[in-house]
Amino acid sequence: MGWNGEYRANDGGTAAPAATPLGLAGPFDRADWFDRLEALHWAGVPRADAHGIAGGAEAWLPLVEPRRGHRVSLANWYSFVHRPLFSGSRDLAAQRLALTDLFGRVRREAAQITLYPVPDADGSAAMVCAALRDAGWRVHRQAAGDSHWLDMDGLDHDKWWQSRPGELRSTVVRKSRNCGVTVTIADRFDPETWQAFEHVYAASWKPEEGDARLLHDMARAEGATGRLRLGLALIDGRNVAAQFWTVENRCAYIHKLAHVEDTARASPGTLLMAAMFRQVITIDKVRRVDFGTGNDRYKRDWMNRHNRLWRIEAYNPSRLSAWLPALRQALADWRDNRKDCINGSN
Repeated sequence: MGWNGEYRANDGGTAAPAATPLGLAGPFDRADWFDRLEALHWAGVPRADAHGIAGGAEAWLPLVEPRRGHRVSLANWYSFVHRPLFSGSRDLAAQRLALTDLFGRVRREAAQITLYPVPDADGSAAMVCAALRDAGWRVHRQAAGDSHWLDMDGLDHDKWWQSRPGELRSTVVRKSRNCGVTVTIADRFDPETWQAFEHVYAASWKPEEGDARLLHDMARAEGATGRLRLGLALIDGRNVAAQFWTVENRCAYIHKLAHVEDTARASPGTLLMAAMFRQVITIDKVRRVDFGTGNDRYKRDWMNRHNRLWRIEAYNPSRLSAWLPALRQALADWRDNRKDCINGSN
């Protein structure tokens, strides 16, 4: 069942408008994102959203069921996070009770749950694991990704820029003077501008896009609200670098970036990135910039914070079908621990 503007659990629960996560709400916490994933990425896979209520709070978790008895995050490679959403009471104890109720309901129907990417900087991963255990699940949590982001607390654009590596700052100054790169940044969706973005991406070092239609539909929807920031860098009228960002709740999200390989010496991607940061910091007044998932080295040049993302596997001990995967996980943990002990003793 979709979430068209307000969330509805598939168990017939009452509507819960304005459900929000523990941390800052973003594009991957909204109904339209989950509906778009269901239609384009998980098409044909049963939706299995979960709902719980306790202590004046309601908890919601968008899920799918790719095989019988196994509930999985309604997410894909574009998702920066996947985490529970709450409405009603904002008390953390009440929210944890509601989440425990949610996992208790799922335990009556499923043998296994896989959640990823779950952040811990906002407390989501810790609360999820605690609620799963309270509901009777056997829980395994594993670091399975990285998130780099910029915290603008106490900073303006100039202070942030002076804190960046000298080589980066020197490159931007030098290339800005000599390479003839011009930059445009659009906040509304335009088919020709999007076609230019796709052309740059196709000519870049990037692999083939995982789901171009999903990205296109997201850009169109974000453009309709003014949240889109689509940047293009040109040399002699030729599009040579492109970046797809969005801005929401004083946070900027960097979704995609690419540049044409034969123009790398002019650093159009770096110049475009610098312009995008100036736009979102000085004009949009963001207090955070999120570079999404991945531990690419260049992200550290622009960001000042790093957090881990987690994969959470939960096994229902009352279901025989969960015993074998739980045993495999336990053996894998034992091998990893033994390897660490051996390496530590050398």
